Amino acid sequence: MSTPSIRADCAATAIDLTAVRADTPGCAEVIHLNNAGAALPPKPVTESIVRYIEHEARIGGYEAAEAAREQLESTYSAVASLIGAQPHQIALVENATRAWDMAFYGLPLSKGDRVLTCRSEYASNYLAYLQVSRRKGIVIDVIPDNEFGEVDVGAALRMLDRRVKLISITHVPTNGGLVNPAEALGQVARAAGCYYLLDACQSVGQMPIDIEAIGCDFLSSTGRKFLRGPRGTGFLYASDRAIAEIEPPFIDGHAATWTSRAEYAIRNDARRFENWEANCATRIGLGVAARYANTVGLPSIWQRVRSLAARLRELLSSIPGVSVCDQGQVKCGIVTFVCKDRQAATIKAHLRQQKINCSTSDASWTRIDMDGRGLPTLVRASVHYYNTDGEIDALAENIRTHPRS
Repeated sequence: MSTPSIRADCAATAIDLTAVRADTPGCAEVIHLNNAGAALPPKPVTESIVRYIEHEARIGGYEAAEAAREQLESTYSAVASLIGAQPHQIALVENATRAWDMAFYGLPLSKGDRVLTCRSEYASNYLAYLQVSRRKGIVIDVIPDNEFGEVDVGAALRMLDRRVKLISITHVPTNGGLVNPAEALGQVARAAGCYYLLDACQSVGQMPIDIEAIGCDFLSSTGRKFLRGPRGTGFLYASDRAIAEIEPPFIDGHAATWTSRAEYAIRNDARRFENWEANCATRIGLGVAARYANTVGLPSIWQRVRSLAARLRELLSSIPGVSVCDQGQVKCGIVTFVCKDRQAATIKAHLRQQKINCSTSDASWTRIDMDGRGLPTLVRASVHYYNTDGEIDALAENIRTHPRS
């Protein structure tokens, strides 16, 4: 099943799993099912970072950056190509949270303005809403879910009025396995004439993204998750409308130029949302990761990720005492579950002893959703295209045979 927010303009082709795993040294060490936390990087990513750092150590930081100028610039094109954007619409920042913050805190929100968000909104985003609500008096309204656990697009339409200034949602929540209808909500935002901010932290790298079809003003994402890039990297997409209308919450001599004693001019591209100091090595690594993903092919990655996740859900559902907690008509590579009489942290620790990496997720990260569903802390296993059927089977078998407390 496809979703309108996922680009499907080219056919998926088979992934050379042997080659991909040979390119991923971590596959020989662990069964890595924590890709929604931080995926295993391919060798070209790691090698590009080490190579730059070694060069910087030999000739100096400024000099190494100048020598690598073309390579650094190419990261903008590589990242833009992931989502169908243009290089001038991309800002490279330290992480997805900073990317999201630079967009949100720059929006001209005032007392009484309404922000529509989702029940599965990520904690860091919702905390920002609460802070701005206290500072400025904005109103936070949560769009109900439909019967599948996704954002109810019809309900969002019914909530529109002239005070709605922003629709802001998480595309793929940190848990729950679903993919929210990003394109349909873009149509709602256009109907309202409001801004649209999409947190794509968990979707970029595991599925094709069509930024034009989604129609958002901003999209934030990270390098370390499904994109398989280095930690401490992220990016912000800003539409031409957003670039023309939105000033970042703070600026420096990179984002703007001091034109006279009392005047300044902000850049006319998305780099107005950046700051001057950056980790050049990891920026290069991010570009390599983006090109690697495009070479493997996002349609192929998406097809394999969904297949592996479906296999894992089926195996877990067959185990007595295990409940899979995923929702959505379209499910992604994040699989969440609970085990009767076994704590999530205990399961995670047991799996780690077997060299199987997974994660846990509690209500503090998606409080409205998890409190509303009465869920305890979940075990989160997130697959990627380099995982094998055998690794999926191994996790399920370890859950099946792990003694109950």
